[in-house]
Amino acid sequence: GKTAVTQQWMESVTRRLDHYKAEHKALLKEATTLLELALWKAKIGEKEEILGEVKAKRVKMDIQSERNERRVTSGANIVIKNVLPFLELV
Repeated sequence: GKTAVTQQWMESVTRRLDHYKAEHKALLKEATTLLELALWKAKIGEKEEILGEVKAKRVKMDIQSERNERRVTSGANIVIKNVLPFLELV
């Protein structure tokens, strides 16, 4: 009767909600990664402007180590921590 139809409808709605939540989570993970990469790139750009276009091999190695350091110190963890609450489902 009506109870079975209502129960089927509720299960259908629940499945759709679960699907959209999973899709949202995947998109949120991708957006977080893109935000982290953008912040890292911005930090790298700051330092490379300071170093200029020096071609020495030793400096290239220094730039690579600096890039790695900038990834860690880009502030992405702080920014993402403060942005995520606005993007997460309630």
